[in-house]
Amino acid sequence: MTAATEGARTVIVSGASSGIGEATARRFARDGDAVVNLDVQPPGPGGDPRVRWLTVDVADWDAVGSAVDEVAAEHGRLDVVVANAGISVRGGVLELTAERARRTIEVNLLGVLALWHHAARHLVAARSGVLLATASVNGLRGYPYYADYNATKAGVASLARSFALELAPHVRAACVSPGGVLTPMQLAEYTPAMLDEVNRQIPAGRHAAPDEIAEAFHFLASDAARFVTGAELVVDGGEIAGATTSAYGTAYRSDDRSDDLAVS
Repeated sequence: MTAATEGARTVIVSGASSGIGEATARRFARDGDAVVNLDVQPPGPGGDPRVRWLTVDVADWDAVGSAVDEVAAEHGRLDVVVANAGISVRGGVLELTAERARRTIEVNLLGVLALWHHAARHLVAARSGVLLATASVNGLRGYPYYADYNATKAGVASLARSFALELAPHVRAACVSPGGVLTPMQLAEYTPAMLDEVNRQIPAGRHAAPDEIAEAFHFLASDAARFVTGAELVVDGGEIAGATTSAYGTAYRSDDRSDDLAVS
């Protein structure tokens, strides 16, 4: 892969082999940015050939550091880092296992911290750059059957505020908190009936497409957002603007708790 052309940015997106990450990597690549995907899974057949894939588990602190250093050395710069990699497993708190909880926290929260920590060293040295991450509206409210996931997403928003304060004024940090998005992860956990129920309780009447969340990341990384730091940008079609009824709809309740378990 050749070095980024003059004026082009070097962008890292974790978890960019599918879903929001894939759409975000594609959006930056469309501008001519040099984009690198850190993911344990290879890109699907529809992946953007302009996006380079490095096999990295974001829960591996040292591997993340090595990958960040490799990208920065190869391109001579690092400009935008999007910590997007995340997992979720639908299940009640009584069925929660230590293994599942630890893995969710390691990927969703410590994975963001590791990527931002290692990237920040380069950005601070350059006195420029943007750290972004995928949080969730689940971190802004109670939400059944995703206790561990919800907690990690609240933590991501807290990291954005803390990094923003420490790294200002030269490096910005922010996160995007999507509502329902039609990603492979969402489609694997929800039946069509459950998706329909959620859609009825979103003012926009539908889930977002991954491309719509990608546009939010692209905006936050742009000069138009140069005064935005420490912020949590909610992109949810109005889902939490009023009540939180979607968290308590019939699609989320079951008299048989075993029906609520899912694997991913």
